[in-house]
Amino acid sequence: MTKPHEFTDNFKEKVAIITGASSGIGQAVAEAIAGYGAHTVFISRSGADAIAADLNAAGKSALSLHCDVSNEEQVKQAIATIFDKYGRIDILINNAAINQIAKIEDISLEDWNRVLATNLTSQFLCCKQVVPIMKQQRSGKIINVSSIAGHFRSKISGIHYVASKAGVVGFTRQLAYELAPFQINVNAICPSQTYTPMLAATLPPEAEQKLIDSIPLGRIASMEEQVNVILFLASELSSYMTGAIVDVNGGQL
Repeated sequence: MTKPHEFTDNFKEKVAIITGASSGIGQAVAEAIAGYGAHTVFISRSGADAIAADLNAAGKSALSLHCDVSNEEQVKQAIATIFDKYGRIDILINNAAINQIAKIEDISLEDWNRVLATNLTSQFLCCKQVVPIMKQQRSGKIINVSSIAGHFRSKISGIHYVASKAGVVGFTRQLAYELAPFQINVNAICPSQTYTPMLAATLPPEAEQKLIDSIPLGRIASMEEQVNVILFLASELSSYMTGAIVDVNGGQL
């Protein structure tokens, strides 16, 4: 019988990229991976310079890159910078997303395009640049962050958000099929509502208790509860999983 992988050894000296890493789940998972010894790249429009500086001061390895992941040229430059610095890319976590609450008749084409570009096209652009590197390595972990909205529907978000997150599910399954011969694992997580700055900005206080009452586990998820599943998918503990869409939703259907 083979010995199970030690979780704490999964990330040492690996190169991990996390998009949308300046706040919320993205920041939390990037900090966790850096804590386990990975060379961790924080990607976001605003950057995460202070976060990366604090990690480096604590003896970890972190890099902050300012990048609009919906912009192809910026993504190309960011991935080239990372590969030039580290010589490999082991983990890509596509987390960047925006949300908007609006009925279909109130959504402009500009709003639609902006949400789809940030939430779905960005994952395509990042994977397009990273996949050739992982193919050459014949290894890699790609984790795409979808949503309970993409696997079912949303109680609060607009249809453009839901469409983008449903697109992530199909994108993940097809990419997993394409990359399986290269021993690259591609999976997605579908978090439910989670206490993040984005949720705080979009969830009306009067709706919070109603939401909690609808969750079988009786509470909204913490960021750590989502991060733990992402870490599992990014580790060798999930080596025989690809094309999986993992619900982390407190039992909601």
